[in-house]
Amino acid sequence: MILSVSRRTDIPNYYSEWFYNRIKDGYLYVRNPMNAHQISKINLSPEVVDCIVFWTKNPEPMFSRLDELDAYTYYFQFTLTGFGRDIECNIPHKKEHMIPVFQKLAGRIGREKVIWRYDPIIFTDKYTPEYHLKAFGQIAHELNGYTSKCVISFVDLYAKNKKNMDALNSYSLPERELGAFAAQLASIAGANDIKAASCAEAIDLSACGIEHNCCIDKELVGQLTGCKIQAVKDKNQRKECGCVESIEVGTYNTCKNGCAYCYANYSHESVLQNSKQYDVNSPLLCGTIAEDDKITERAVKSLKDPQLTLWDKSNTPLQIPQDLIRVHADLFPI
Repeated sequence: MILSVSRRTDIPNYYSEWFYNRIKDGYLYVRNPMNAHQISKINLSPEVVDCIVFWTKNPEPMFSRLDELDAYTYYFQFTLTGFGRDIECNIPHKKEHMIPVFQKLAGRIGREKVIWRYDPIIFTDKYTPEYHLKAFGQIAHELNGYTSKCVISFVDLYAKNKKNMDALNSYSLPERELGAFAAQLASIAGANDIKAASCAEAIDLSACGIEHNCCIDKELVGQLTGCKIQAVKDKNQRKECGCVESIEVGTYNTCKNGCAYCYANYSHESVLQNSKQYDVNSPLLCGTIAEDDKITERAVKSLKDPQLTLWDKSNTPLQIPQDLIRVHADLFPI
């Protein structure tokens, strides 16, 4: 299985100690957001966890205990944008702090395991296309050699973020202008040895040099593990999303980043209330187990296929036993 840690909240930034303790104990609980009394117990054994995908705006709190993940394959989706604190109110200064954090992480675990996310892209009177191109270029220059891929997306409106987007007077670009803007991003990324890709976008930007991306990517997981991954598209994600199936371990209404575009929090008050229940030793993130909760162990298994196909083996020279050549010399003219 692949663990998503987490689309719902920034576990590396705020709850890394809890996650490390869960790794140590070998399991965690996840409450079903659609049925509050259903709790799944997830086995975290390295034998069944093929890869951990971390989503974060600041992984620095994880650094001191990264060696506890040595038995696991993992990579980071690291969001680093040009927004100020008017949109990302609790993120440290990008140039002074977050870019060095990104560089330090990539230097420690390898550039292929740190994916740069410049998303979502929001256009406002302040954050114009010209502003984004300048900010993107500055960040790309600093990350040259520290990442292989940059993922972009344009903000999506949900009931949970529409009010904030309206307050920002956000707007969309006509498709032709959007394509020209995307092409400039791809050019800037390419000039810094970074491949540009899109996340869950309905618009096809391939002509601009930006391919559709899979954030939970079985090809990348296969490269990192050295095995083929037998996984299918995640049916719980949007049609445009190319991610493969994973188990999400986060909890809604617990992220303290305070981003205006967030779809995972109902309100600031909900986050404060839930985060008060945080217990680093609890198997459940920011919650307690009630008498009428039902805990069920989820059936999980490795998605690895360790068997090489003939196509895989074709990358190595075919070795023909000499005795076979001698016996069937007529079939192997030399």
